[in-house]
Amino acid sequence: MPQLNTSTWLITIMTMLPALYLIMQLKLLNMVYYFPPSQKVSSTQMFNNPWQLKWTKIYLPHLHTQHS
Repeated sequence: MPQLNTSTWLITIMTMLPALYLIMQLKLLNMVYYFPPSQKVSSTQMFNNPWQLKWTKIYLPHLHTQHS
């Protein structure tokens, strides 16, 4: 049986690696990256709502006990 000639494998692999790297760089160069929208410093006025100042207790109907 003839033996497999492996003398050119090193050259093939060593030229394949830069070629693959360049191909990947070209693919990434053509990609469009969308940047997140910039956060705007908003000077919103804080309104004073009555429910923000006090704590209100909520009673559910089924929690009420009927005293007769």
